[in-house]
Amino acid sequence: MKKNMKKVYGKITTIVLVTTVFFLSTSFLFKEIDIYQQIKTVDKKATKETKALYQNLKKIKETGILFGHQDDLAYGVHWKAEKKRSDVKEVCGSYPAVYGWELAWLGNSTHNLDSVSFEKMKRWIRESYKRGGITTLSWHMNNPKTGGSAWDTTGAIKDILPNGSKHEFYKKRLDAVAEFISSLKSRWLFGHSIPVVFRPFHEHTGGWFWWGKPNNSPEDYIALWRFTVEYLRDTKQLHNVLYAYSPDIVDSKEQYLECYPGDDYVDILGLDDYHDVSAKERLPDLTKRLRMVVELADEKDKVAALTETGYERIPQENWWTDMLLKHIKEDPVASRIAWMMVWRNGRTDHYYAPYEGHSSADNFIKFKEDPVTIFEDDLPKMYRLKE
Repeated sequence: MKKNMKKVYGKITTIVLVTTVFFLSTSFLFKEIDIYQQIKTVDKKATKETKALYQNLKKIKETGILFGHQDDLAYGVHWKAEKKRSDVKEVCGSYPAVYGWELAWLGNSTHNLDSVSFEKMKRWIRESYKRGGITTLSWHMNNPKTGGSAWDTTGAIKDILPNGSKHEFYKKRLDAVAEFISSLKSRWLFGHSIPVVFRPFHEHTGGWFWWGKPNNSPEDYIALWRFTVEYLRDTKQLHNVLYAYSPDIVDSKEQYLECYPGDDYVDILGLDDYHDVSAKERLPDLTKRLRMVVELADEKDKVAALTETGYERIPQENWWTDMLLKHIKEDPVASRIAWMMVWRNGRTDHYYAPYEGHSSADNFIKFKEDPVTIFEDDLPKMYRLKE
């Protein structure tokens, strides 16, 4: 009898323990789901890592500014595709926090317009993600109407919208983008999807690209943006993407928003500004424009960023601290951008970050050591929410 009672008590204890563990784990799971559901992104089904990145970008703007560099791991001024090399790291001791990459020619070439292999790009994105870095993707898509480059200014947006003569062609280009982004995994086979910031059709307020404002109507630009987001998110089921809208310089909020596709289609409000950073008298305009973008981002509960900038060949030794950083960090509003990214180090006459021996290298170290700037070695965990 006693033996049977022990068995009964044992079974009851096991059932109680299992039930307790089940309810505790279920409660934790529902709580976690609720936390992520509260983070509003363009994609309601965005992965946990993607939503965490977005939330942390919102938080980091209160403590510092991430530094980014285009094609940082692919090449430098005097080298190309060498393992673990980076002009930025070799000067200041750390990789950048944000990595820019380019998707032009994807789908009809093994490499992009800057001769970067797409397969190697995937590897570099995976490597930087493992270290905590952030990936942004631009897209200088060739003109779909003429076959010319992105700088062929023949207007082409109407042609690639639904019912346009090049609409199916455009969908094939988007299919290639989707295939590339979906292949970005934290591990080779079974890892989770790596979050990316996708920044298509940038600098549309200028006239140098086929998607630029002088070559198309604002209504068509908005329709193209919305179709692109809906196709990638809903048709191709990409859920590891944040979408960044980044005009070139504008003078008012009205200008900035003229082609804005709407809060439901944009996660990040960016600005590309090369114009204001090369002359001291124009730097206050950079501050003013960034203040405007941050204010808009605050109104819309979005993230603001200086998505492209730089001074080609950096001819002023103190440019990093006394010009670029000074005119951002001293303004309490403009300084609340999440990141700033300079362009690529393509060759000896076309570079935007210093390399070893460059005249601005020492000043760049001071720039890196400033409490406001954040490089990869100072990055908090961007893909997890704090408990």
